[in-house]
Amino acid sequence: MNIDQWRREYLRGGLNRDDLLNDPLEQFKQWLAETVKSKLSDPSAMCLATVDGEGRPTQRIVLLKGFDQRGFVFYTNLGSKKAVDIAGNPQVSLHFPWHTLERQIIVCGTAELLNNVEVEGYFRSRPRDSQLAAWASHQSQSVKSRQTLDAQFEQYKARFADKPVPRPEFWGGYRVRAQSLEFWQGGGSRLHDRFRYCRKGDSWEIKRLYP
Repeated sequence: MNIDQWRREYLRGGLNRDDLLNDPLEQFKQWLAETVKSKLSDPSAMCLATVDGEGRPTQRIVLLKGFDQRGFVFYTNLGSKKAVDIAGNPQVSLHFPWHTLERQIIVCGTAELLNNVEVEGYFRSRPRDSQLAAWASHQSQSVKSRQTLDAQFEQYKARFADKPVPRPEFWGGYRVRAQSLEFWQGGGSRLHDRFRYCRKGDSWEIKRLYP
């Protein structure tokens, strides 16, 4: 496989400063709506990057479950590696790879725990099997086999039969308060268009970046 020869041109369209809204959250909302309209699979999927106590970065895909002027929300097991990393260093990055639209968005900011009201409300909205899975999975820990995981799921299914599944105390969520957002649109000859919003007091400063 000649991987070094795999390439394509990005020709769907450019991005100019006049195309951008002054508020990056409104710009994100617009691009997300266009992504949903395009029928792209998993438009809410984002790559979350964290750093551990030794300075080693880790990335994984999580799902965006909400956003507003306060930031971007996701949920997870609070004993997971991502949660342990965030406890030691709350500086994180989110990446939305909307390849078919030749677009990317990078969000950098600080992750903070959601309050119990928000977490409880979302947990109640999850499908029942997803609620049970939250109990069955000791996320990021070693497990002997798939059979072990399935058996634990069945145990909790029986334990909470015919009654609501309570939220585990070890399950919660985070809001990433953005300090910067970068919007990337592919361009021909690798002359991509990149604009970065950086928080400046109560407003945002927008700069074009070299590709």
